[in-house]
Amino acid sequence: MTARVFTSLEEVEKALGEPIGPSDWLVVDQERIDVFADATGDRQWIHVDVERAASGPFGGTIAHGYLTLSLIPHFGRQLFRLDFGRARINYGLNRARFPAPVPAGSRLRAQATLVDLRRTDAGGALTTRYTIEIDGGRKPACVAETITLLLQT
Repeated sequence: MTARVFTSLEEVEKALGEPIGPSDWLVVDQERIDVFADATGDRQWIHVDVERAASGPFGGTIAHGYLTLSLIPHFGRQLFRLDFGRARINYGLNRARFPAPVPAGSRLRAQATLVDLRRTDAGGALTTRYTIEIDGGRKPACVAETITLLLQT
């Protein structure tokens, strides 16, 4: 997929409310889940114990919700670029929800919608809603609104 390119705050404003994407598919395999567990210290058995998880509530291991959330930069780079200003800084999240578990081996992809741009003295604060879907899933794996500071000066 070719990322949509924005070259000004005005272009971002004009695109508010328009869906962008979807991205390419990404497989979330057990190795990625294990590496995330090691990096975060979250080694709960539903994520890393393949044998025990097989008889657990999901029929196998599942990705951490925060692993799914952490894929937003991967998907975001595929969806759009902000080619203006001095820097972009993650400011936070308005909300993040994990409506469906992500079984190991699932394919995920994302869609983004620029939902708000608040002008600031330094540039702007962009709110983007990401919806991460599971191939063949009825509910999304994650819906999250990120806030990015777009520094102009």
